[in-house]
This record gives sequence, structure tokens and C-alpha cells, in this order.
Amino acid sequence: MWTDTHCHLDDDRYRGDVDPRRELGGTNGVLDQARRAGVDRFINVGCDRNSSLRAIDIAGAHPDVWASVGLHPHEAVNGVDSIRDLIDAPRVIAIGEAGLDYYYEHSPRDTQRIAFAEQIALANEHDLPLIIHTRDAWDDTFAVLRETGVPTSVIFHCFTGGPAEARRCLDIGAFLSFSGIVTFKNATDVADAARMCASDRILVETDSPYLAPVPHRGRVNQPANVAVVGTHIADLRSTPVDEFAALTSTNARIAFPALAS
Repeated sequence: MWTDTHCHLDDDRYRGDVDPRRELGGTNGVLDQARRAGVDRFINVGCDRNSSLRAIDIAGAHPDVWASVGLHPHEAVNGVDSIRDLIDAPRVIAIGEAGLDYYYEHSPRDTQRIAFAEQIALANEHDLPLIIHTRDAWDDTFAVLRETGVPTSVIFHCFTGGPAEARRCLDIGAFLSFSGIVTFKNATDVADAARMCASDRILVETDSPYLAPVPHRGRVNQPANVAVVGTHIADLRSTPVDEFAALTSTNARIAFPALAS
């Protein structure tokens, strides 16, 4: 069975009332399709207060869904105090997604670094895994981690680096979570990183509804496609698919200890 370590089930594209053709069947339909594809655990990741609240609500309605609470770097201007009171809510098992995004810079870089450092501190204070989003900001990401203190469990979600960046992550004991990007023809560095990643540090995710893998690219992504991502990486690593599914799900329970309870 597969574990989707990063999805956004709270997204409006999964609500039946905004899908006129009812193709996705709302959140329940999306989850049912994923279960039929062999996915038995889902981490619904928050990006701000509203999405974190919705993630908590969805996790409360489904025993195979858990939530994280976080402030995405795009939302850093809202301040970490906007999510701080949600950390102790039921079925919250991680902080994030938090980090730095210098590609879009929807929040000023200094504001992003402050919000990132505060969320690292929260992960340390509450002994929770930290889910990191980093884009065009590798050096600063590692600098803030070093200055604030690396949490016990760190997950670089939607890993987009190559082998050099992968090695830096692995050197601090982090997990690498690969999304549908690894299936893209031009993502050769990401594929190389997926090949070399240590077996006990590799995870799979969809980041749905974003980044649908080939051959679904351009469509609304959904958690069922974590099997597509995982199968692709298993082939890259010359590993039997069932073995890789079991491996990555075991790693997910280590990265996110609450999944095992």
C-alpha cells in the first residue's frame, strides 16, 4: 500500500460543488479512488490558517487522513501567530509546509526567513516533523535550519534538486519526498536524485491537485496518482513496485511517527 505524504484535499478543485461535471466527486470521491489505487494513508498539508483548519476538519472525518499545520512562504506576511493555536488540534502530526520561495517572492525574503525560523522552532518545541518547501533558496534554507536547529524529522517535500542538493539534505538526516515532477522529461536532475537517495530516506507524494505526473500531466492531480509516481521511481531504481510501496510507506511511518500509532 502507498502513502501520499503530501496532498491538499482542502483545495476547491476537490469540492463537488465547484466541479460542474462532477469528475472528481468531491473529497470523498477523490479519497475513494485513491484507496482503490492502493493508497491507505494521506497527509493533508496546510499552507495558511484557513487551509490548515480545513485539513484538520477533513482528517477528523477520515481515519486514514492526517493533517499538518503550516504557513507557506507565500503566506509568510500573515505571521506564524495566525496558525500557532492549531498545532494541538486532533490529528495534527506535523508543522508545514514551511520554508522559502525566492522564485515567486509573494512575501518579502526577510519575512519568509522569520516565518520559517519560527516554524522550525515550533517543530522543535512540539517534537513534530517539519515539512519544508524550498524553491531557488537552497543556501538560505540550510542556513536558517542550521541557525534555528534541525528538528528530529525533516521532510523536503516535492524535491526539485539534483544529487548535490539531495546529498546536503541527507547529510542533515532529512527525508526526500518526490512528486510527479520526477516523471517529467526535463527533470533529469530530480530523477538522478531519486536514483541515489538512500533507501531509508525516500518518500513519495502527489502535492495534489498540483503537478500531475505523466501521463496525466495538465490535469487536476489527485492522491491516487501517488502510485504512478512511486511506480516510476521504482523503475528508475530497478526495484519491484510492491517492494518500493512497502519501503516508502515504512519510511513515512518513521518520518511521521504518528502514522504508526
